[in-house]
Amino acid sequence: MKQPQLLTPEWEDYELIDSGDFEKLERFGRCITRRPEPQAIWRKSLAEEEWRRMATASFRREGGSEERGKWSLAPRQPEQWHISQAIGSGRITLRLGLTSFKHVGVFPEQAENWNFIFESVKALGKESAQEGTRPKVLNMFAYTGGASLAAAAAGGDVTHVDSVKQCITWARENMEASGLSGIRWVVEDALKFARREVKRGHRYDGIILDPPAYGRGPEGEKWVLEENIAEMLSLCGEMLSEGGFLVLNLYSMGLSAMLAKSAVNQVIPNPSMEQFGELYFTDRAGKSLPLGVYYRCRK
Repeated sequence: MKQPQLLTPEWEDYELIDSGDFEKLERFGRCITRRPEPQAIWRKSLAEEEWRRMATASFRREGGSEERGKWSLAPRQPEQWHISQAIGSGRITLRLGLTSFKHVGVFPEQAENWNFIFESVKALGKESAQEGTRPKVLNMFAYTGGASLAAAAAGGDVTHVDSVKQCITWARENMEASGLSGIRWVVEDALKFARREVKRGHRYDGIILDPPAYGRGPEGEKWVLEENIAEMLSLCGEMLSEGGFLVLNLYSMGLSAMLAKSAVNQVIPNPSMEQFGELYFTDRAGKSLPLGVYYRCRK
């Protein structure tokens, strides 16, 4: 039986400096952020004075909320800036920003999946070149579009679905900053979109799923991971072309890579290739912080 794999991407513009006491200190380009991290259950390695000295943007929860809060900025720290990352033989550029939900516009651990997506789309492109077509890639819960950019950079015909209009706008900015074009933007509830695509008989050569634990569609549709993921995966199994690839990410604490594998294998029972495990970064003191589980396969 295959064993889970631990993967960490290489970045020039990102570093996990320290972690602990339910926080993490990270460098995004020239900005060093301090924000909550529920999985950092150990003690910090650097002193509090060092954290305060180094951080140029610090997030603090307010009003008793677990998610919402405000950032305090050091002098000359902008609220928006850009970083880049090598993908294949090129680079993608991402605009970052400080949001009231503690996020900055990128989940850097996902760069490991971006490389997989790029290489998979490239390989599929060679297979479909004789037919004069491009691999069709569907990215759902697509956020600010790192995975969409990776697929587009590899020559994919990309459909990007997210329920938040502001995220679509942000992703479009990232596409333009990266010198790419042609991505199809869809503001819609992902489950509703998938149901309609199956009904219409539409197929994709690659499907990327990055679902949150909880979410709302543009018309108030409710997404609860544990309640809806089985149906979503079943729909993906119907939409995925033979030989196509699937990437699934799970962030909810308590969900394992083996669970992701079992859920996908129910709808894609005998994949020709599969990989699963955890995505992580290691801080300067050698503490490895898990940041989500992944499962990816080829049908």
